[in-house]
Amino acid sequence: MKFKGYAYIYTIGCQMNTYDSEKFFSILSGLGYEKTDTLDKADVVICNTCSIREKAQEKAFSFLGRIPAIKKEKPNLVTVMAGCVAQQEGKKAFKRSPYLDIVLGTQAFSRLAGHIRAILAGKTQIADTDDATGIYESMPDFDCLDNDKVSRFVTIMQGCDNYCTYCVVPYVRGRERSRTPESIVEEITILADAGLKEVTLLGQNVNSYGQKENICSFPELLAKLSEIPKLERIRFATSHPKDLSDELIYAIRDLDKVCNHLHLPVQSGSDRILKKMNRGYTSKDYLERIEKLKKECPGIGLSSDMIIGFPSETREEFDQTMDLIKAVEFDGIFAFAYSDRPNAPAAKFSDAVDEAEKMARLNELLEFQEKMTEQKNMALVGQCVRVLVEGKSQKKRHSSKASQSNLPQMTGRTESAKIVHFHGEDIHPGDILDIKIEHAYPHSLWGSVQGV
Repeated sequence: MKFKGYAYIYTIGCQMNTYDSEKFFSILSGLGYEKTDTLDKADVVICNTCSIREKAQEKAFSFLGRIPAIKKEKPNLVTVMAGCVAQQEGKKAFKRSPYLDIVLGTQAFSRLAGHIRAILAGKTQIADTDDATGIYESMPDFDCLDNDKVSRFVTIMQGCDNYCTYCVVPYVRGRERSRTPESIVEEITILADAGLKEVTLLGQNVNSYGQKENICSFPELLAKLSEIPKLERIRFATSHPKDLSDELIYAIRDLDKVCNHLHLPVQSGSDRILKKMNRGYTSKDYLERIEKLKKECPGIGLSSDMIIGFPSETREEFDQTMDLIKAVEFDGIFAFAYSDRPNAPAAKFSDAVDEAEKMARLNELLEFQEKMTEQKNMALVGQCVRVLVEGKSQKKRHSSKASQSNLPQMTGRTESAKIVHFHGEDIHPGDILDIKIEHAYPHSLWGSVQGV
């Protein structure tokens, strides 16, 4: 049975949620629903949630707070909370959001269509957080995907076995499971044939891909994907420092399609805090891996995650984090003030850091990193870089004679993930251009097209 109507999907959180939302729309398309960007027009609304931080969780409930007024006008509107908050809260979500019809956990995607049919047939309030295996092996409905995208996320594994004490992922995404290399190659080949130029492979710890299942290693998977003819670039996230092997470093070095960029979350520069986080490495271990990366992959772009104000973190330990940041000279950092999360062991830790002190440390780190990022961008002025064109810039980035002549302003990324803006005509998403960098800013670069 198919339905006629429109589906609205609101996605919060990580890149994996973006991929999951595409899976949702594949399911909804199979039911007969069309995508809409207008909430009031929707017949099905899915809020795909994130629980990694309290702010993201509250953002989900804030969005869902807009639904009752719409449902009052459209009683047959089907409302769904999906993703990590749904997995975490289960039936409890109905207490805070009683107008929800379906609470769909991270392992229950394959049952979404049946639940929607049940709600439309008169059933009320379905909470499904049960496990399911192989949910990522099925191919998405490629006909309903936006084929204008030149870059996409593809999940290659889900879950995590590391149990960092601050993290909820093992509790909301489950234990680590890897897709077969055959299904990954098939999906990306179909996407590349349809125009995909760049893929970002997703997993909580891509470095351990395939180990539990005794299938190919992650470097071997990268080699397989490098053989896809129309694919130009391969990125991946996230890597765990304790599992960063020499083989992966050599894959970044030797495989032309693998971008010279690595996101390697360190979280802290204090060995005591790292141990308390259950990270499985020391600051020395981390710096040795960085030294190896820089030696084997000159010019590699490096980014990281930091948690500031972890329970009992002292000022001296924060200074150790700053020392590590200064030693590595990251191109970019995602830093967050620690917040307790349900089910995570760190929520029970004593000696919480004062909120004002926590924010002062965070702001100090961010201020330093912004200067470092701009400094590294300034070093590129005068150089030519290869840029994959993503499309038109959404904002005016630079004033020049070219802008006054109404040439389109475009944007793209370098291999090392630097954002570059430029003017040009007869340039299309997916083109790879040589751009000479003329100006640098804290978060982007400006240049001119060469040889066109």
